[in-house]
Amino acid sequence: MSALPEPSRLWAEQLTLGYDDKIVARDLSVHIPDGELTVIIGPNACGKSTLLRTLSRLLQPSAGQVWLDGQAISRYPTKEVARRLSLLPQSSTAPADILVRDLVARGRYPHQGLFSRWHADDERAVQHAMTATGVAQLADKPVDTLSGGQRQRVWIAMVLAQETPLVLMDEPTTWLDIAHQIDLLELMRELNRDRGHTLVVVLHDLNHACRYATHLIAMRDGQVLASGAPKDIVTPELIQAVYGLACVIIDDPVAGTPMIVPVGR
Repeated sequence: MSALPEPSRLWAEQLTLGYDDKIVARDLSVHIPDGELTVIIGPNACGKSTLLRTLSRLLQPSAGQVWLDGQAISRYPTKEVARRLSLLPQSSTAPADILVRDLVARGRYPHQGLFSRWHADDERAVQHAMTATGVAQLADKPVDTLSGGQRQRVWIAMVLAQETPLVLMDEPTTWLDIAHQIDLLELMRELNRDRGHTLVVVLHDLNHACRYATHLIAMRDGQVLASGAPKDIVTPELIQAVYGLACVIIDDPVAGTPMIVPVGR
C-alpha cells in the first residue's frame, strides 16, 4: 500500500467493504483533506456510497479502520460522532405529518443533553439552515406534502442545522432541477470557502464535480484510480479508465475548470 498523506480529521486505511457475502472494496485507503470540498466520482456500483456510509460509521468495514480526529471512529459514542460529522444519505423517510421546521430541528439532537432545553443557538441554527436552503417559507408545512426537490432541500437543511465541521452528502442534487442543483452546489462552496467546513460529496455529474470540487477522488471497482485537484488529474485517459468513455477535455468557459465532452460511440 502506498503511503497516505499526513493524517487529517477523517481518513481510512485498508478497508474491506461489502454487504452479506458480496465484497465491494478491498484494501481501500482514502484521505479526506481538511478544509477541502472533496467530490467522489465513479460509475454506478463502484463503491462510492458504500465508502461514504463507512466513513460516517453507518457501515462497519469487514477489515481496516476509519479514523476521526486521531481516534478510531468505532471508539466514539454515537452522539459524539454526530457532533463531529453529519451525513445526508441517498434517500430518507420523514415521520408521517412532521412539519418542515420540526424535521430540520432534529439536526440539533446531537447538541442536546439529557435534560437540556432548546436554546437560542438551536433556533438560530435551524433558521439559518432553512434560509440557506430556501425552505424557510415552508417551515409550517408537512414534509410529506412537498415535492421531491423541496423534500431534498429540507433534508439538506437538517444536515446543515447539525453544524458539524465535517459534512458528508450522497448524491445531494438528486430530485433537484438544474437551478436548484446550482444553488446547492454554490451553498456547498460557501460552506467550504467561507465557513471552513470540510465536505465530502458523491456526485454523478462530472462537470459539476470538476467545477466545484477542490479535491477529487475517482473510483472504479472499489478502488481509487486517482485523487487530487481536478485540473491535475482529469484527463481523457482517466475518464476512459473510470467510465469507459471516450471524451475530450476543454476549459469550462465560466470557471476555467476541466469540462468533459463525450465523443460518443
